[in-house]
Amino acid sequence: MTSENELSCIGCGAILQTETANKPGFLPAGTLKKYQEQAEVEQLYCQRCFRLRHYNEIAPVEIADQEFKNLLRSLRKQRALIVYVVDVFNFSGSLIPNLDSYIGSNRLLLVGNKTDLLPHSFKVNRVKNWLQQQAKRVGLKPLATKLVSAKKLVQVDQLLETIEQLRQHQDVYIIGTTNVGKSTLLNAILQARTTWQELITTSSFPGTTLDQIKIPLADGHNLIDTPGIVKRDQMAHFLLPKQLKYIAPQTEIHPRIFQLQAEQTLFIAGLARLDFIEGSAGSFLVYVENHLYIHRTKLENADDFYQRQLGELLNPPQDQQEFPPFDPQLIKTTEPSDILLAGLGWISVPQGVQVRVYLPVGLTAEVRPALVN
Repeated sequence: MTSENELSCIGCGAILQTETANKPGFLPAGTLKKYQEQAEVEQLYCQRCFRLRHYNEIAPVEIADQEFKNLLRSLRKQRALIVYVVDVFNFSGSLIPNLDSYIGSNRLLLVGNKTDLLPHSFKVNRVKNWLQQQAKRVGLKPLATKLVSAKKLVQVDQLLETIEQLRQHQDVYIIGTTNVGKSTLLNAILQARTTWQELITTSSFPGTTLDQIKIPLADGHNLIDTPGIVKRDQMAHFLLPKQLKYIAPQTEIHPRIFQLQAEQTLFIAGLARLDFIEGSAGSFLVYVENHLYIHRTKLENADDFYQRQLGELLNPPQDQQEFPPFDPQLIKTTEPSDILLAGLGWISVPQGVQVRVYLPVGLTAEVRPALVN
């Protein structure tokens, strides 16, 4: 339930609520009750602000699409460095539509996170070049592109040096969609063994604007954490929370190699399907969560197999009644290509093949030149 009289967090200004942990203003009901009984509601922090104040730890939080757009529009009025965090494993799922129109003339730093998930065979410069191409494609002109692993603390110190060089004694806004590791990155910044330990003064924790957390810097400016927006055009949107572990890698991806001939099919659990329609036999490499089940069968048997095994051998999804039907998409390649599966991962396919990719209705497969040839 929402707290009585719409109590506000004294840290971030969000209306306190006890229902949803990943929404702004969350506070455990027991904590709220204790403070109400002690008549100390004027001292209430939401859980997110409490953990920052006492443990230097930031928790992820998300807001509705329109609220997120309103927040982005406000950036045009600021003079700041915008640090845009994306997921290198799932760039399309971390893309913020029309971001170029929201940030105005502010400087932009593009940060690709979760490099620890990529196989060692991936060349850093090739990944960086691809991210820069994608940014250019959607109208973004970052001053720099940095690749990091916030979880493994790889290149975080170097990122902080770049931020300090580019911010020019102005505020720094950290933006990104949910699940890109933005909060992990912010926590890495808070704990970094660099000169930023002296810059960040979390003992001083003023009230801030709704749904944002401002971390004061010693020069009077702020490092500002913003909530993330949920992307609805990704596989995670169709799964129950307990099933997300099947599509969210936590360790380095190990590609699984299948030697396929035409008229064969690959099922990625019950979440995606690839039919090899035409072309020379070759290697198909599947980059998905290491424990996700993959099944190969003959194309002529594929429809019957899917009907019989969805929710059983092809699991997840567990509840096939709640999972949308597949929508096929025909793809022809003229070069070695990666077929991106809307947040699930990707399949590297040879040149000169024709395949049919099936994803749930509402999701679309994308194609890029293979990052590993």
